[in-house]
Amino acid sequence: MTQYIARRVISLIPVLLGVSIIVFSLIRMIPGDPVTVMLGERARLEDIERVREEMGFNRPIHEQYIEWMGRILRGDLGTSIINRTPVMDELRSRLAATIELVVAAMIIGLIIGISVGIISAIKQNSWIDLTATVGVLLGVSMPIYWLALILMYALAVNRQIFPPSARLDVHLDVTRHTGFMLIDTLLMGDMSLFLNALWHLILPAFVLSTTVMPILARMTRSSMLEVLRQDYVRTADAKGLRRRTVVIQHALKNALLPVITIVGLQLGGLLGGALLTETIFSWPGMGLWTYRAILSRDYPIVQGAVLVSATIYVVVNLLVDISYAYVDPRIRYQSQ
Repeated sequence: MTQYIARRVISLIPVLLGVSIIVFSLIRMIPGDPVTVMLGERARLEDIERVREEMGFNRPIHEQYIEWMGRILRGDLGTSIINRTPVMDELRSRLAATIELVVAAMIIGLIIGISVGIISAIKQNSWIDLTATVGVLLGVSMPIYWLALILMYALAVNRQIFPPSARLDVHLDVTRHTGFMLIDTLLMGDMSLFLNALWHLILPAFVLSTTVMPILARMTRSSMLEVLRQDYVRTADAKGLRRRTVVIQHALKNALLPVITIVGLQLGGLLGGALLTETIFSWPGMGLWTYRAILSRDYPIVQGAVLVSATIYVVVNLLVDISYAYVDPRIRYQSQ
């Protein structure tokens, strides 16, 4: 198992290296000059050339890439072109906000998606199964930005049940320790602040969870139907075990393996969907930050954000692969 993990970790290096080359090259293909954006359209040509030389933009692209990778290996993501602040400093708070949103969305998606899938499999071809199927089709076909705007208007603007934006009410303040609002409010020991932060999180997290919820529901239903037809499940039923015991203890664990695969793969969808969700709900995470950086041609921010997102994605997929051994003992035996 240790050798398998070591091989997988080593295989991540060329993947991340390829991502760095692609993002470094593609961001420079976007029309527009970051120096012109920073100095303004009326800046003198000599000032533009002087700043380009100071920032190294007049050097060959391969030299710029090598210098950037050298800083990356030292833990330096560079300095923002527009704000002139270290990218790593702002990345910490932005990344925490996005992770908090994505984790909450994944938890909601897992709870609702797996529950709907199990119930649909047990009640196959019933009105419950039909309703779930229609709901899954609507969830897959519904654009996340449209759903976000509809729910924001219905639940935040019209009914005012949930707050429409931000992570906390404007008049409230939290001492930042970790960057995760829920954890920081708990560390302060103020339950009212925690509930306020949680209330701000629910609506955007639910909207984002709809990108994975239908897929998890369909995959769980299909996997459960296949497992429920196995002989060992029929034997457990014939022994007179309670249906809940058969489903949870015997069938569910064996049906989780393809679901775990989907969870790992859908993380990329959540990180991508977070861009729209954060923009609509003014959530101060990496998605909104990266979107604004792209508009202003802020190369260091875009490069750092994409590289960190790719690293998170491949690491989570590695953890998913490792978790297979704990779900399915046969995989553990083959890896030894």
